[in-house]
Amino acid sequence: MVLATVVTFIITKIQHLPGGLVYGLVALLVFGEAALFIGFVLPGETSVIVAGVVASRGHVNIGVLIGLVVLAAIIGDSVGYEVGKRYGDQLLKLPMLRRRQAGLHRALAGLAERGPLYVFLGRFTAFLRAVMPGLAGLSGMKYRRFLLANALGGIAWGTSYSLLGYYAGGALTTIETYSTWVGVVLLIAIVGGFLTIHLVRRRRDLAIEAAYEAEHPESAQEPE
Repeated sequence: MVLATVVTFIITKIQHLPGGLVYGLVALLVFGEAALFIGFVLPGETSVIVAGVVASRGHVNIGVLIGLVVLAAIIGDSVGYEVGKRYGDQLLKLPMLRRRQAGLHRALAGLAERGPLYVFLGRFTAFLRAVMPGLAGLSGMKYRRFLLANALGGIAWGTSYSLLGYYAGGALTTIETYSTWVGVVLLIAIVGGFLTIHLVRRRRDLAIEAAYEAEHPESAQEPE
């Protein structure tokens, strides 16, 4: 019941914002995920799902929301591509990226092997979504190849996560209406599942990074 109350509180507060501001905030967060590396702090799907829930309440239009999310994703990743193309070597030295050397090397290897397909698939992983555009620019991938894969990924990702929030909002309304223990248990199970997946992935990434640094001790040294 507490979790349902917290979720309801957040959604209610967002609904009190003007619709234009909701659109703007979501578009900015999605745009900045790769262009400004906001994705390391707040994965874009979080804001998209919440906005989808708000759309289910009729506060914003789901069609407009999907269009803005897709557009912001494509433009933001294009900016990230240009940043990587121009300043990729310097970006790899940033503290937030120096701690993810194993992940970066895997991503670069994936780009070399699968190119545009890896760009498309990377859109659905939080870490890759934040760094893939910059790495694509750094790797020398032609922009037209990147843009096609990026656009297809942006359309699929933006549409699916917006609709996920939209239909989840309908389910949340049902939970609030009937307040059944089954609905509350289901909500707790969903939230618990997401947290478990996040923790498992986090532990796996830390293990991979530790193994990589053990094999490449020079990569863990701070630049002079």
